[in-house]
Amino acid sequence: MAKCEICEKSKNWGNKISIARSHVSRRSSRTWKPNLRTIKADINGETKTICVCAKCLRSGKVKRA
Repeated sequence: MAKCEICEKSKNWGNKISIARSHVSRRSSRTWKPNLRTIKADINGETKTICVCAKCLRSGKVKRA
């Protein structure tokens, strides 16, 4: 499953609403996935390959190896 190993951000579910028509009741389900990157990170002095979201990378929560 798509999940950040630092902040545990994962998939979200919701409705896609049709804007092109006046019928607002036309909805279909969709998912939003986090922007994950597979990186080699320094964790407790060891180099590990982990999946991290782009927000954690930018904020400096993870140190690249």
